Amino acid sequence: MAARGAYRCIECSRVAAELYRDYRRGVLRISICIHGKLCVFCLLCEAYLRWLQLQDSSQNIDPDDLIRYAKEWDFYRMFGIASLEQTSFLIGIFITLWWMRLDMLKTKSDFILLLKALLLSSYGKLLLIPAVIWEHDYTPLCLAFIKVFVLISNSQAIRVTLNLNRMLPWLAIFFGLIFENGVVCLFKKMGWDV
Repeated sequence: MAARGAYRCIECSRVAAELYRDYRRGVLRISICIHGKLCVFCLLCEAYLRWLQLQDSSQNIDPDDLIRYAKEWDFYRMFGIASLEQTSFLIGIFITLWWMRLDMLKTKSDFILLLKALLLSSYGKLLLIPAVIWEHDYTPLCLAFIKVFVLISNSQAIRVTLNLNRMLPWLAIFFGLIFENGVVCLFKKMGWDV
């Protein structure tokens, strides 16, 4: 039987530190680095939702290439805005947890583990695509439920990863949302179209 670090990720070839399976014992020994890919895909879902709402405000169908390129750049801009908001939300969470509990986030590996848990717990953003595709009168309500679902998942990820009670993760989520909205307001005051 091979040692724990003897198996590598099938995508990036780094040493697999998680998802082990020994087929004789039912334990996975191959790892796939999905945290970053899931984060990018969730950001693409958010950018698509924002881009689609932006398209609804300007329903000008013109075959001109200039219009198509402008719409494509609008999508990239929406992706950048979604990335900025997600980053500021995570920074707000990390600042709050670091300030409240210095002993839990001492090492770089503790931060990385919590970041991975938060990125994986944001999988609910994938529901944005079906909500937009099957658009109906209750779409705004569905989008609000998806946001609440993602926040509850993030709270559970913090709670389980750091072995905390229920109050501190919700406090971190709250300050993460405040930090996210503060960054967005700051950029709006600077004149950026966020």
